[in-house]
Amino acid sequence: MRILAIALLAVGVLALVYGGFSYTKETHDAKVGPVEISFSEKQRVNVPVWAGVVLVVSGAGLLLSQKK
Repeated sequence: MRILAIALLAVGVLALVYGGFSYTKETHDAKVGPVEISFSEKQRVNVPVWAGVVLVVSGAGLLLSQKK
């Protein structure tokens, strides 16, 4: 349970600091004879501030409840 609490705290802090994450998605693959064409799209996922706060509070709550 302690590991889960620390993980929630870490993810919550990262969500508040960075505000989201980005990833690359490969799309539109085409093959014409020996020529191969592919495109990469960079996408960003924004994490709401309230979600980061909820993660931090729940992680801290779990961590503090384990000490009792």
